[in-house]
Amino acid sequence: MFEKFDTDRGQVGIGTLIVFIAMVLVAAIAAGVLVNTAGFLQATAQDAGQESVNKVTNRVDVVSTHGIVNDEANELTVDSLNLTVRLAAGSGSVSLEDTTIKYVSDSTARNLVYDNATTDADGTDLGKVYEYNRSGNQKGLNSTEFTAYALEDGDDTSFPVLSNQGDRYEIIINTSVVEETPTKGLSTGESVKLEVTSRSGGSSQVILTMPQQLAGKNDNDPIAL
Repeated sequence: MFEKFDTDRGQVGIGTLIVFIAMVLVAAIAAGVLVNTAGFLQATAQDAGQESVNKVTNRVDVVSTHGIVNDEANELTVDSLNLTVRLAAGSGSVSLEDTTIKYVSDSTARNLVYDNATTDADGTDLGKVYEYNRSGNQKGLNSTEFTAYALEDGDDTSFPVLSNQGDRYEIIINTSVVEETPTKGLSTGESVKLEVTSRSGGSSQVILTMPQQLAGKNDNDPIAL
């Protein structure tokens, strides 16, 4: 007696093999997509993390502040804000050319950008910053500018870039120009909030309150803030 074999079995086996190979290919493609996606997400997370670190660390610290008294017709005001700054701990280099200062007083709000008012390559000699820059005469600052000069810049001659912890720059804001009250400035008791923001987004804030009394002070006298 001879057994009869089903002639369809071979075809079913080939079909199953084809389906199996197709499933393997699909799984391999899916795995590749997952690997690529994971790599992209990792890179994005690293970039976002680095950006967050830069916003926290790449900034300046305000070491000290003082003002300059202005005597105009026996009316005493503060017409210059002077901030000594250095790099914050762990900060990378910060360029003042890419730094902005948000200036908010009782009556004025402005974004100030850097203008180089020094007269030498080292940035140690400051030019005229107490005069209003009218119609581009280049005698001073305009109402949307601040300036700075180097107190200590090491030997790297990187001005206006703070590049190491030993660097000290003095930022100067002409309040009579910013407030657009020529020859005057900030009166006694007034306050100003300053937010110094680097290119990477790191910021430092300081609130300065003018003294309640300026009696006894003379024109161009420094006063602690």
